[in-house]
Amino acid sequence: MIGYTKKFFMAVKLLKNRDANDLRRIPGVGEIIARDLRELGIESVSDLKDADPERLYDQLCVLKGVRVDRCMLYVFRCAVYFASRKSHDPELLKWWRWKDKQGTGSRL
Repeated sequence: MIGYTKKFFMAVKLLKNRDANDLRRIPGVGEIIARDLRELGIESVSDLKDADPERLYDQLCVLKGVRVDRCMLYVFRCAVYFASRKSHDPELLKWWRWKDKQGTGSRL
């Protein structure tokens, strides 16, 4: 029985790592941001398809109990763009290209 339990937990760990690796395919998403996304219920790139980046950002702020750096919103915008399209403009795969316009709260 111990061998079975160990194998089970190893399989779970492999699945979690695979999901993390899947999220880390997104430009600008590393281990920590992938963990934040998983805490929001995002387990794979496809979970981000057509998601609302502003809503994800607001949910993360509530989850963390602080106003998270706004750069995280820009990463979420880039991630949703990446997940929602098959082909990508290389310039739009840079999270800083998703900053707010000067003096507004909206994207470029």
